[in-house]
This record gives sequence, C-alpha cells and structure tokens, in this order.
Amino acid sequence: METKTLRGTTALLQSLMAEGVDTIFGYPGGTIMPLYDDLYNYTDKINHILVRHEQGAVHAAEGYARSTGKVGVCMATAGPGATNFVTGIADAMMDSTPVVCITAQVNADKLGTNFFQEADMISITLPITKWSYQVTKASEIPETIAKAFYIAKSGKPGPVVISLTKNAQVEMTEFNYNKEELIKEIKINESDVKCEDLDEAAQLLNNAKRPLIIAGHGVAIANADETLRELCEKGNIPVAATLMGVSVMNSYHPNYIGAVGMHGNIAPNRMTQEADVIMAVGMRFSDRVTGEIKGYAPKAKIIHVEIDRSEINKNVRAHLPLRGDAGKILEELNKRIKFVERKEWFDFAHELMAEEDKRIFNPKLNSTEEILMGQVVAKITEATGGEAIVVTDVGQNQMFSARYSKFRQHKSFITSGGLGTMGFGLPAAIGAKVGNPNRQVIAILGDGGFQMNIQELGTIMQSGIDVKIVLLNNSFLGMVRQWQELFFNRRYSFTHLDNPDFQQLVSSYRIATAKISRPSEIEESVKQMLESDGAYFLEVQVKEEENVFPMIPAGATLDEMIF
Repeated sequence: METKTLRGTTALLQSLMAEGVDTIFGYPGGTIMPLYDDLYNYTDKINHILVRHEQGAVHAAEGYARSTGKVGVCMATAGPGATNFVTGIADAMMDSTPVVCITAQVNADKLGTNFFQEADMISITLPITKWSYQVTKASEIPETIAKAFYIAKSGKPGPVVISLTKNAQVEMTEFNYNKEELIKEIKINESDVKCEDLDEAAQLLNNAKRPLIIAGHGVAIANADETLRELCEKGNIPVAATLMGVSVMNSYHPNYIGAVGMHGNIAPNRMTQEADVIMAVGMRFSDRVTGEIKGYAPKAKIIHVEIDRSEINKNVRAHLPLRGDAGKILEELNKRIKFVERKEWFDFAHELMAEEDKRIFNPKLNSTEEILMGQVVAKITEATGGEAIVVTDVGQNQMFSARYSKFRQHKSFITSGGLGTMGFGLPAAIGAKVGNPNRQVIAILGDGGFQMNIQELGTIMQSGIDVKIVLLNNSFLGMVRQWQELFFNRRYSFTHLDNPDFQQLVSSYRIATAKISRPSEIEESVKQMLESDGAYFLEVQVKEEENVFPMIPAGATLDEMIF
C-alpha cells in the first residue's frame, strides 16, 4: 500500500475501512468533534447510527457483532461520554463479544490535570477489556487500530478501548495500513491440542453409554454450528445448550434436547447428572449452568473444549482439556467419531421432554385466562418459523424467550448472559437489525429493562430501523419479584412498577403500536406486527405474578430442581 500523509482522524477512518468496518454506533461531543467532522466526508462509506445514550452505542455494537460475527464499533466523546460506555464494555467482556470502543480524550499535554471532561478511561476499563490503549500522537493510530481488531477478534473475543487524545486527531502522520506487518509481534498460539488428546477424546465418546454434548457461546464464535451438528449425528450424541449457546443447534434437530441451567429444560439438567461423559464446547461452567458445583455431573468424565486457558479447570475440573478453536477441534473429532446406538439414553431424554411438556409447557400454552409470557414467545416462533433473530432483555422475559423460542439458524438468540444487563435488549436489537437488514429481528423486553434504555426509540425513529418490539408488561421487576415470592415470604420490596402509558410514549416516536391483554388476541396481533412496514411496538399485558419454572435455586444442585 502506498504511503500517504494524512490527518490523524483520516488515518483512523481509513484504518477502520481497511478492517471492513461499514457501521459505527456513536454519539458526538466536544473533544471528539474533529473525528466527527472528518466522518462527514465518509457518509457514503460508513453508516453512522446516532444513538441516544453512549451505553446504547456499546450494546448496539454488541448486537451487531453477535449476530454477524464481525467486530462491532462504537465511539463517544471524552469524560461522561466515555464513562457511559463502561456497562456495555463490561457486558461485552463477560459475553466474549468483539467490540472496539473509541473514545476521545483531552490533549496529551493536559492529561492528569483534571482538564474539562477528562476521565482516565485506561485505568477505568483495564479490568473489563482485553486491551485498553491511549493514543497520544497520530503516528500511533494505524498500528493501534490493527492491534485492536486483532485482539478483539482473536482467541476468546472481547472488548478493546482506544482513548484518542484531541491532538492525535488533528496531527498529520504518514499512513500505510499493512495489517500483517502491524500485528506481527502480538500473534499468539491458540491451541495446545495434540493428536493423542483427540484420540483419547474420541475414544471416550465412542465408548460412552450416556454421552452428552453441552454447547456454549464459543460454538457460535467459532462458526462451528455445522461441525457440531455433524459430530452429534456421526456419534449419535444428544446436544444441550447453555443460555448463551441457544441457537447454535437447530432447535428442531432430533439430537437437540434443550438448554441447561437454572431455568433450563428438565431433560438436559437431569441427563447432566446421569451422563458418563460430557463434552463441554465453548462454555465456562457458569454457576447458572452448574448450580452447586460439588454436586455437578457426579458420574461424568468431562472433556472441555475451550480456547481460553484461564477457563480450563477454573470452575469444574476437566478429565481431558482440549485448548483451541472449537471448530478445528470438532473437525478433527469428526474424523475419529463412530456411530453408536444409544436407544435407552435417547428414550430417557424423550421421557423427560414429555414430562416437561405435560408439567410445564402444555398448561402454560393452553391457558385461556390472563396472557402468559410463554404463549407470546411460542406464537412468535410459530409465526416466524424459527427463522427470526430474537434479542432479549434480562429477567423473566429473557428466560421465557430462551425456553419457548425455537431457531433454525445460528447466531439467532442474543441476550446478556454473564453480566445480566437490564437495558441491553432494545439497543442490541438495533445493532442486530443493522447488521442483518434482510432478517426479521424481534426484541422481547420486560417493562423494567425497556425503561432503562427507552431513549433508543429515538434511534429507531431517526434511522428508520425495522425492529419489532414486544413488551411483556407485568408492572413488576419480574425475576426479582419471583425470588421475593419464593424465598422472601412475598415481601415485594420495591419491585412493583408504576409505568407510563407506553402506547402514547411510543406513538410520540412515530412508531406503530398496539396493545393486547387476552390470549385470544395473540396470534392476530403477532401476525399484524410481523407484516407491518417499519418498526412496530406490541405491548402485551401479561399476568403480574407468573413464575419461570422449572428452577434450580441458588446454592442447590441440578438434582434439586423445583417446579
């Protein structure tokens, strides 16, 4: 590439374009004004989405990244603009989401002086990023961008923060973007797996009478969904998913048995406790998956496929760790796996699935009194044929969405798992739709989380983003209320919400809206929503005191599931 002399902001924008960036979610301000002034010249090449709050920018970048597999990009000014990124950055770190967050900073010669809107973003974000770096001169920009994108995407993905001083934005610098040359010193070895390890893993699976594969978010990150499907079919092995792994397997596949964990399905939770071999792929054995670790999978030898060395043996001791890219490891195992008839094991799975249908699903889906959350989610799946991208907020809406949705494509269920960030859903759905303009994107939200980033309705209005929003309104912080009911003697301490008239509020943003309160109205209202042009808001008045079951209480084992 020819060397050119460019202003710092131009070098930054051309570096981003060299990385394939076509979308930025952001909010301007004083210190980042030179960059925004230059961005004015690139509106035909970069789509800038003006959010209404910087936290919304990060979550939108997360939704974009999680649904496309690309790196999400967001930017904000210095001081409060930058610090408003923090929750989103922490969320991206916990959920291994590759985002590059560009924040402005005061002039380099004013650093440490408490200059107007100075905030030390490097120190603030160091514990919640893969890398944080402060650019103090324009000449650093190309190398910093190259490293940022490599670090955000490589290994276990995550967020990177670049703090860009104002002088670095306006200085002139020589520009030549040769990525391989710029990152040659930081490339890392991402695998320790030996052939004998793969042979042992295949032998364990081939000889197992009750094997179980648990697929996590790492399968989606590695684009290994088809490789996983091939493995489970070749070996005739049932597959379960973590919450973050929902949609990595086609929900209609005969080997898929549902999700594990606190509000997971009966079959995979009970089968975890009976399995003789568990292969965990791209998951970290979160407490929400394992319950009390001392009672977790007592009969199983565990094969842990994981790219992050720090996750191996951190929570659950692995009999055989396989550190490396999930897709490459599964490809190698596919060469070694054998078909084994496991009729009794699958019969056990089907009995448990039938039990859940009888005890949980059928009674809820057939209720004719107040609307139940699962009814709405199931009707959405039915109407979309399992082809939509579903983005949730956090709480009961999230768990009902995970339990009652079905998916045919991977990267179709997007939620905040590790940090559990209320307010995630609406902006993340914006990012998912921007990244997937030809797919139906449905945000399923609770009334609590919706109001935490409700201002992003303005982003939808201004940018004309065709997101379908379903509000499950129970006038409570539903998940907290459920715990208060079950474990705090129904002492509903500050969980009831006096809500505004959402119909008037959403209408003021010029978004089509409707409200229903009877089960008989669900099917037609969902159809109307999906057939509408542009954004649509469907408010569903649901039962106030509905609970998500089954449930594994905090501190209990998977054997102590309650109904």
